[in-house]
Amino acid sequence: MTTTLEHVLYTAHTHTEGGREGSGKSSDGALDVRLSPPGSGRPGTNPEQLFGVGYSACFMGALKLAAGHHGIAFPAGVAIDASVSLGKTAGGAHYALGVTLAITLPGLADEQKQRLVDTAHQTCPYSRAIQGNIAVDFEIR
Repeated sequence: MTTTLEHVLYTAHTHTEGGREGSGKSSDGALDVRLSPPGSGRPGTNPEQLFGVGYSACFMGALKLAAGHHGIAFPAGVAIDASVSLGKTAGGAHYALGVTLAITLPGLADEQKQRLVDTAHQTCPYSRAIQGNIAVDFEIR
């Protein structure tokens, strides 16, 4: 099922050349990165690292909204460590991603942490975009 945007809040514009061995930048100049293949040891980042940072930032925003929705004070010191794995599917026919989000929510009861993560996972645009396509695991701390 495709979701159609009814009201656009923001559009990011980027330009990439050279793929995993090139560069990418945003139209406003806020992002300008060299790209290199994962594990190559060359200077630069890779799409998996960029996805991890983007997903984590978006998910944290969804956690804040979830806290407000549930009447839970959003604690200081919240952090997300993302692990984005690149691999091959069964039979080796296709490349795929897997994600683990390790979420630190200090000072909250386990039930509150779980409620916030479950709600955020239902509302985060990244989570919704990859639903059914990328396995996402959570480690809640």
